[in-house]
Amino acid sequence: MRLTRFDPDNIRVTGGSSGGFPGGGGGKLGCGTLVIALIGALVFGIDPGQMIGTLQGVQQQTSAPSPQTDAKSEEQLCSANAYALESCNALDSLNLTWQPLFEQARIAFDQPTLHFYSGGTTSGCGAAESAMGPFYCPPDQGIYIDTSFYDQLDKQLGAKGDFARYYVIAHEYGHHVQSLLGLNAKVRKEQEQNPSQANALQVRMELQADCYAGVWAGKHRDLIEPGDMEEGLTAASAIGDDTLMKNAGQSVNPESFTHGSSAERMRWLKRGLETGNEDACDTFT
Repeated sequence: MRLTRFDPDNIRVTGGSSGGFPGGGGGKLGCGTLVIALIGALVFGIDPGQMIGTLQGVQQQTSAPSPQTDAKSEEQLCSANAYALESCNALDSLNLTWQPLFEQARIAFDQPTLHFYSGGTTSGCGAAESAMGPFYCPPDQGIYIDTSFYDQLDKQLGAKGDFARYYVIAHEYGHHVQSLLGLNAKVRKEQEQNPSQANALQVRMELQADCYAGVWAGKHRDLIEPGDMEEGLTAASAIGDDTLMKNAGQSVNPESFTHGSSAERMRWLKRGLETGNEDACDTFT
């Protein structure tokens, strides 16, 4: 996908400390954090229940959010490596795509902040480590990523190409859209009231974020290159719950799905790509 170079004035980017969990962070696990923990656990062989329990335990011991940042400029952070540059280019394009849609609908819009980190960091959702994969944190409206994840996406999951990486950022941005629309809060409330439906509701959230990722790309068809769609669909398939469970040597249990099957993720990403219409992304009806 032929994205133009980012405008430093149109993005918010910070760089966190590397390694360990410096300081503390409060708040609740956001929609990206909990479910990405499951993906990271399955991919890297960690027990999901243990990982989630650890994250929740860390949160109970912490207080106000205090993301670790440094004084580097957006230009410096985004130029640190090729993956960082791609992420910033995508963030710029995503901002330019979604902000006008919110303005047209007369809904308040805030840009998310992209947080680069290495090893571990803290966020408004608590402590995080690279094994969790990229995630979105609603309390601080942050997209968190250790760019080394992209090597794992390529080498361990077989999802190659720049569009596969853009899909990851666009998916997390989709969670930001959901948060701004108030959908995240509504789903969290429904999950608390109906625990038996918590996973099913989470799957709908994730599939909608997949669709929103496709919508972003679909609105920029002139920038899409041959093979981009295939790269995105391959990535979506690689991180489907059933595929991750099979690759981890586990039996496939649809009731424990948190993101949706490979087929579902591919279908909703493709719907967004083909329509370029956010109204086509209603996964709840």
